[in-house]
Amino acid sequence: MHNSAISQGNLYIGLPMWQHSHWPGTWFANYPKSDNGLSLYAKECNTVEGNTTFYSLPHEDAVARWCDSVPEHFRFSFKFHQNITHVHQLQHCDEEVAQQLSLLSPLKEKLGVMMLQLPASFGPEKLPVLDSFLTALPKHLNVAVEVRHLAFFAKGSEEKALNQLLIRHKANRIIMDTRALFTGPCNNVLLSEVRDKKPRVPVNVIASGNAPVVRFVGNDEDNDNLRCLTPWVKKVQQWQNEGKDVYFFCHRPDNKDAPWLAQQFIDLYNDVRLTESSHTPPSLTALPDLAIKTQPEQDSLF
Repeated sequence: MHNSAISQGNLYIGLPMWQHSHWPGTWFANYPKSDNGLSLYAKECNTVEGNTTFYSLPHEDAVARWCDSVPEHFRFSFKFHQNITHVHQLQHCDEEVAQQLSLLSPLKEKLGVMMLQLPASFGPEKLPVLDSFLTALPKHLNVAVEVRHLAFFAKGSEEKALNQLLIRHKANRIIMDTRALFTGPCNNVLLSEVRDKKPRVPVNVIASGNAPVVRFVGNDEDNDNLRCLTPWVKKVQQWQNEGKDVYFFCHRPDNKDAPWLAQQFIDLYNDVRLTESSHTPPSLTALPDLAIKTQPEQDSLF
């Protein structure tokens, strides 16, 4: 297929949660008060990193409410439950996998990606287990895999074997970018806690499937975030032009501030899009701004 025949991929930008106690007074301040945080969130972002299912599975009534709260173009990205990934480490858990996928099945096309977050103990010797697990999943399911064992980042035979396995299954390798998080001094308690929890792994950029997933973790310095976000803009646009659907998730040490990191990325994306298209019509659609662009005042607690 020639490039000209490839339809452009979608860009899904989201956060690691759809509600925060701060947002009604900041991000959502211009909206009428609502008890449905998801419906407000879905007016602003078109995906969300659903960490909730990692810890507990929702009731089927909740899944129905979620589905009804978002427009047709919205895409949920839910994690497999920790019993599957961390307790059983993908073995002897067929019933639990079937239960979770059945529970989420009413979302239909709104279930964009199922995220498989593996622990650091899941190393190269367990690749056959991952192979069997991915083989058993429904073929229509869009799966993204996050690894944390350092051998998978060393650019050696182990990483090559992982990437080839994912490519064979058309599974997406989740790219965790924590460079901005670990930039600069650690001058408050919250930042220290977040740095302790987040993995500090190299950023190996690869699209092993047709829906690349980037989890970008910033810090509280706009310039640091800007420097680390900038290279992603051209890569994301390249993937879109190759027909891939891209998922880009924005984290901050306190995720009440995550919308403003997403807006930074939107500004960069639109600037590059216009600059590179100064002599021809822009090939990619401009991203809409979020409701509030000004950075909220930082709490003086630290």
